Amino acid sequence: MKIFADDWPRKILHVDLDAFYPAAEVLDDPELAGRQVIVGGLGRRGVVSSASYEARELGVHSAMPMAEARRRCPDAIYLRPRFSRYRELSRQVFAIFQAWSEQVEPLSLDEAYLDVTGHLSSPVEIAKSIRTSIRRKTGLTASAGVSFNKFLAKLASDFDKPDGLTVISPTDAEEFLRPLPVGMLWGVGPATAEKLIEAGYSTIGQISTAEPEALTGLIGRGGKQVWDFAHGRDNRPVERPSRPKSISEETTFERDLSSWHEVWPSLVKFAEDVGESLGRWSLSARTVTLKVRFHDFATITRSLTSGQMVRQSEDLLAAAKVLVGRVPLDGRRVRLVGLGVSNLEDEGDGEPSRDDFHTPQMSLWEES
Repeated sequence: MKIFADDWPRKILHVDLDAFYPAAEVLDDPELAGRQVIVGGLGRRGVVSSASYEARELGVHSAMPMAEARRRCPDAIYLRPRFSRYRELSRQVFAIFQAWSEQVEPLSLDEAYLDVTGHLSSPVEIAKSIRTSIRRKTGLTASAGVSFNKFLAKLASDFDKPDGLTVISPTDAEEFLRPLPVGMLWGVGPATAEKLIEAGYSTIGQISTAEPEALTGLIGRGGKQVWDFAHGRDNRPVERPSRPKSISEETTFERDLSSWHEVWPSLVKFAEDVGESLGRWSLSARTVTLKVRFHDFATITRSLTSGQMVRQSEDLLAAAKVLVGRVPLDGRRVRLVGLGVSNLEDEGDGEPSRDDFHTPQMSLWEES
């Protein structure tokens, strides 16, 4: 069977480094190879940022409380993230992407979409070349998905990890999707998947035979998009991002939380994600903002501004700790929390951060 034909409407790749943080640690310390390596916050409230496949086999995953990871893997190697090293490797990988396409959409330090529609080469051969170049230039492995839209390319890259390459062609898409669980559809989280399963839609094939209106009535506005994805349809373009004016992450909890202890793992994850975004853009920030929405939908924000430029997740987390201390719950429950940065400047503009002078985290911050 020919897996690529000239009549593909688009040629989209999704490339994802395999267990990036642990793999980078193994790269720098080969004695860690084959070991359970877990990277994340090592404090009492720390969460897992990433785990090697040896640890994943025991159920460890990103965003898991570190205490739970230690129970599952008591003999693992536990390491704090080294974001400067991860960014260095990421820049090398993205240089490889950009050598093949100007249309590169980063999703994080370790994954991106590429649109290679205008390239004369087969997208499968491009994906193979990219994976080979990544291995030769960095020593890391990457998994890739090749298809004709973003949803299917991302799904394909997740399908054969680690170090895999999966192709989903236009003629094979619906057959490929039909037996998969609904939770593999983009935008279908655990709560939505539970609703769909309770309504009798446990596979993507069952979603594809539903009426779009029935799905909209069941899960809201996203029902039509879920129906389109179930048919392998996704018209979203691969977009080169513009320089952001602010960067933020937030989440609405499935149930309202009654303590900052319960909320804290989300803030740890947000600090890591925002720090990664700053690194990807080579930006630093002066202002960190905490957003909180309570069970009664009352919403507040609190901000801190540093006299120095900040770019590390550890500094963002230190700011979050200060801000949390200034938002007593007083019996209120938290429905939504967010963490963001603003007053952004290119790295090198303004004062250095604590990475340069090792200044204590808390001294960076003054209330604004």
